[in-house]
Amino acid sequence: MRTLISFAALFLSVALLQLSSGAISPLDALGGLKSGFTTTEVGLLGSSHFLGFFLGCWLAPKLVGIVGHSRTFAAFAACGAIGAAGHPILIDPVIWAALRVLTGFCVAGCYTVVEAWLQARVTNNNRGTVLGVYRSVDLGASLIAQLMLSVLEPAHYVAYNLLTILCCASLLPLVVTRVQPPTISEAPSLSPLKTFRVSPLGAAGAIVAGVTAASFRMVGPVYGQQVGLIATEIAYFLAAFVLGGALAQVPIGWLADRFDRRWVLIAVSALSIVVCAATVLNDNDSRSIVYFSALIFGLVTFPVFSLSAAHANDFAEPGQAVELSASLLFLYGVGAIASPLLSSYLMQTGGPAMLFVMIACAHAALVVFGFYRMSAGPQSETRRPYRYLPRTSFILGRLLRRGQKEDK
Repeated sequence: MRTLISFAALFLSVALLQLSSGAISPLDALGGLKSGFTTTEVGLLGSSHFLGFFLGCWLAPKLVGIVGHSRTFAAFAACGAIGAAGHPILIDPVIWAALRVLTGFCVAGCYTVVEAWLQARVTNNNRGTVLGVYRSVDLGASLIAQLMLSVLEPAHYVAYNLLTILCCASLLPLVVTRVQPPTISEAPSLSPLKTFRVSPLGAAGAIVAGVTAASFRMVGPVYGQQVGLIATEIAYFLAAFVLGGALAQVPIGWLADRFDRRWVLIAVSALSIVVCAATVLNDNDSRSIVYFSALIFGLVTFPVFSLSAAHANDFAEPGQAVELSASLLFLYGVGAIASPLLSSYLMQTGGPAMLFVMIACAHAALVVFGFYRMSAGPQSETRRPYRYLPRTSFILGRLLRRGQKEDK
């Protein structure tokens, strides 16, 4: 308990940051549509977020080495506050896209600081407990952030002021804590091509996970509006997706640790196709069915990245764990940067159903590739426990490295 109390400032900062950054994406989508943005321009906002995210992942470790953890967190949080506060000043898709680069930059940098801090302070005895609380705080705040959409008015200065206040408030717990910040090692190297050689299926799964999650979370509000949902209903729709992802972790982890992970990955992708098809065919008259569809969609798609990472780590050498985790996140970002813009363009030209058609096509390709990889050889003899992996920073691999050592 004393250990968790010592991390309380970090967890509170994460919660406040997630409340701000998690709400701005759906708020931008609805605010953009209300202001006359095209669906494609709304998708550009989502892609810009992930562009900023990747810039932050690369620059944050270097900045920490120069000015320290607390100052780095403050600098990135300031970028996020500027990004949120600037929205009402000039309502223009290009300006908003630039501001979303700042908010994505903020998320990556702040999570890098928090995870580096945790990585340096956890021990083998408390690692599981600390990571469990950290993931619960992150998912819980993300769920609340989606529900905030029901009370935030799109394209209104009050809504963005509130998100700015929450982003600024995330500074307070971390900068006033008496816990001394640790030193940080250099950022892990990125070797996406090497990752494809180590585990082609794991790499492909990471890309598909990026396509799926980014499309739904960034463009999902547009889909909701186009099928007749009001703001409160869109909030429930997005929250159901996050809730489904949270509920999936225990059963999917149990299956992944007991059966061939390739079969589990193929199965969840196949179920994703079924859910996408059912969503397209649904007439959307029943709101309960819409929410249930989002819940099941989150249940079957959320674990794809963690399953892919677990499968890839089964084939990795012990010294490759950190670099492999960073490269998988890079591949996730490749899919995440491109997919909001592509899915929004398809929706603009073909209607709201094209969001789920695109996602279904991505998972169909993963299923086909999964069967191909199964014909190439047996599963790895090394089996490391499945873990839910937040897509937060390149430093996460270092935070989990002790667990890799324990499992050898």
